[in-house]
Amino acid sequence: MISKILADILHCRCYSLDKEITQQAGKLIPEIVEQEGWIRFREIERGVVQQVSSEVRNSIIDCGGGVVMDEHNVANLRRSGKVVLLTSSLEKIIQRISRDSNRPPLEGKLSFEEEQQKVLIERDPQYRGAADCIFETTHLEPRQIALKIIIRFKKERWI
Repeated sequence: MISKILADILHCRCYSLDKEITQQAGKLIPEIVEQEGWIRFREIERGVVQQVSSEVRNSIIDCGGGVVMDEHNVANLRRSGKVVLLTSSLEKIIQRISRDSNRPPLEGKLSFEEEQQKVLIERDPQYRGAADCIFETTHLEPRQIALKIIIRFKKERWI
């Protein structure tokens, strides 16, 4: 949602990696993961990141949380733009993503809440290491977040 708001305000195109992956694979992400596994999904994701990041300029690329776990993805994204990390409280993250049917479980043994907590703890160093800038979003609405990003990008002369 924030990526679409940014694209609207900045009059540029928005690419959703999840949508690009789904189009390329010809099936939904949960189907890819169920039928082919997480390793295959990450291979498809890597190819899509490479393709999109090499072809687009002056655009917003909306990435899933796992994309920055692959150093090749990070290098490709940083080569063509800036990486923004949006942080939030665990409770708010769960509230925001719990109804996303396109989000398959990473592990079958944990509850949704336990999995999100584990993922945050495990991925935080990579998230922060990949980010050019970080925004705490727990108490902000999507438009407020988008405007904060734009202000920062203008201040840094990135746009």
